[in-house]
Amino acid sequence: MSTSGPRKPPLVADRRKPKTKPKPASKPRKTRARKAPRPPRGGNVVTRATFGLLSLVWRVVWGIGWRLGAIALIIVGIAVGYVYTTLPEASALLDGRARGSVTLLDRDSDVFAWRGDQFGGAVNAGAVSSHLRNAVIATEDRRFYLHPGIDPIGIASAIRINLSEGRGPLSGHGGSTLTQQTAKLLCLGNEYVEAEWESQAAYEADCRRGSLARKGKEAIYALAMEAKYTKEEILSIYLNRAYMGGGAYGAEAASQRYFGKSAAQLNPAEGAMLAGLLTAPSTLAPTSNIARSQNRAATVVRLMREQDYLTDSEAALALATPAELSEAAERQAGGYFADWVMSSGPEFFTRDTTEDVIIRTTLDQRIQRAAEQGLHAVLDEKLRDGSKAQAAVVVMSADGAVRAMVGGRQTKVSGAFNRATQANRQTGSSFKPFVYATALELGYSSLDTVVDERYCLNIAGSGEWCPSNYTNRFHGRVTLAKALEQSYNIPAVKVAESVGLDLVRKVASDFGIESDLAAGPALALGASESTLLEMTGAFAGILNGGSSVTPYGLVELKLLGQDEAVMGAGGGIGERVIREEAARELTWMMSRVVESGTGARAKLPGREAAGKTGTTQAARDAWFLGFTADYVAGVWMGYDDNTPLTGVTGGGLPAEIWHEVMTRVHEGMPATPLPMTQPTPPAPQVSQGQTYEGQSYQGQGGQGYQGDQGTQTDRGWQGNPVPAPRDNREGPITNILRRLLGG
Repeated sequence: MSTSGPRKPPLVADRRKPKTKPKPASKPRKTRARKAPRPPRGGNVVTRATFGLLSLVWRVVWGIGWRLGAIALIIVGIAVGYVYTTLPEASALLDGRARGSVTLLDRDSDVFAWRGDQFGGAVNAGAVSSHLRNAVIATEDRRFYLHPGIDPIGIASAIRINLSEGRGPLSGHGGSTLTQQTAKLLCLGNEYVEAEWESQAAYEADCRRGSLARKGKEAIYALAMEAKYTKEEILSIYLNRAYMGGGAYGAEAASQRYFGKSAAQLNPAEGAMLAGLLTAPSTLAPTSNIARSQNRAATVVRLMREQDYLTDSEAALALATPAELSEAAERQAGGYFADWVMSSGPEFFTRDTTEDVIIRTTLDQRIQRAAEQGLHAVLDEKLRDGSKAQAAVVVMSADGAVRAMVGGRQTKVSGAFNRATQANRQTGSSFKPFVYATALELGYSSLDTVVDERYCLNIAGSGEWCPSNYTNRFHGRVTLAKALEQSYNIPAVKVAESVGLDLVRKVASDFGIESDLAAGPALALGASESTLLEMTGAFAGILNGGSSVTPYGLVELKLLGQDEAVMGAGGGIGERVIREEAARELTWMMSRVVESGTGARAKLPGREAAGKTGTTQAARDAWFLGFTADYVAGVWMGYDDNTPLTGVTGGGLPAEIWHEVMTRVHEGMPATPLPMTQPTPPAPQVSQGQTYEGQSYQGQGGQGYQGDQGTQTDRGWQGNPVPAPRDNREGPITNILRRLLGG
């Protein structure tokens, strides 16, 4: 069946709804996911209220806290900025001493002692030895180059250590940075003003206070310093101002003080020792205890190795060869001598100087060592263990230039009691040469005689006084030379009475014994007091030919950096006291004391020497003073509390010490004869029948001399009459006698 045929007409419904193209399917709409409903908070109403309150408090605290923190930071910033504006240039902060220093040089211009606040000169942190710089950083602030002036890590570590050691969090380790320590050294910019403080020590103590407020100020100052200066400048200030013991301020002064070299030349062991001093400079100073200082330095070396500042081999070498003191520091030569020079100079140039002063002195370090060694050679062997007996030694030239001084058995001291200059002690028989000097000046001979016998005097207000010899024996008629040689007491008293006690006092005083001299006849036996320095100076006057001597140690005083001397020597040879002939004859008399008398233990083989022993009542003091042609030396022994010595006389241990000292002093020196004259027996003289009775000088008790031959009663002594003036070299005593005699 065919399907072709006419198409059917469209239906009416088809005409009502025309066909349209189907619309494409639309994309599904995205719907916003709804938040899951918050689960109801557990707990009851009270719990929910508590949590709500805590949340509110936290929001309030946080809100207030960050605002206060911001305000605090602003305030700190303002404070740091203000301090920043007040800071001077770094170069102005390198020397902060309130006092100056005194450097003492010996006769060869070598340094032997330091006093005051020593400052070796400003040094730059980049110029000092790298070992010193690294040792300081390793010990004091290992994060120095990392922090801005304060180190929170260091503070936290310090608190942890303090708590672990049972201390408070701020007690002990402080966690201060090098910058904070420098701020403390600068006293936060408050300079020392003498009028405002009781002492410099009080000022320094105030600077070191460790309160919280002080710590806060240090932190602000440290931050300002970090903003103002470079790290190298801060380290330079620290290295120049830090106290390193022994009176040394700064690395250069300490290096010179302990090692005798510049701070740029320090090796690892020396740098570690100086860095180790910073924690306790007075206690750890190598001059106080070298072993303790070396132990501390070993700890610093290990820290340097841990922080890679040293290799293993460098650290091992530093530990195997620890730093040693220089010769000058080791000897601490002339401690007593240096103290004496400081006390004898002007106060404003010595004890309280604000300048750096250089003093050249008379000290001979070789002779100083000889004095110290000679003293110990005898005392270490002869004194019993635990003995508190003391001794002192002075060695000088004939012009009074002091070459050595030992003021006690402890020789390495500073500021100690000096028995050579400060102890006034009875002189005993060591005074007798001045009695015989007066007689010789009046024209008598050492060969004139005096009777050693029982002898008594009536002393006004005291009654009868009868001197006795040490052995309680009498020896009849003896020469003056013999009387001095054997140190007989009665002849010395008779001679003093005969020539006049006031003349004896004048001779002794003119020779330099300035202490109050006894008024009675006991003067001849050394009842007066004097110092060892005075007595040695008086004996120097005998050696130099009869002229007075003022002992001195200061030769020249200069200010550092100046060529012109501020002052020169303040001593030396003065006026003539007795004639040269009298001095030469007295020297011969005193040589007999050493050759065959009470001072035989002082005899020097192959060298002429003269001297005199001295022992006071109950042996409270024992002396030996004497000289060669080159040097004069004095030795004293005794107890500080005047306890009598046991078995010691001037001819014993003091003479032995003198022998040991002078043997060492003269090592390598040619033997020079003493300037002395041995008297010849006088030829008999014909009397002219003239007497000087009633005209002669009357001493105490009216015991003058009479007749051409000087014959007296049994209390007197025989000898030649006073001669006519010989020449213009006569001494003042002769001139006095001439006036009294009308000549």
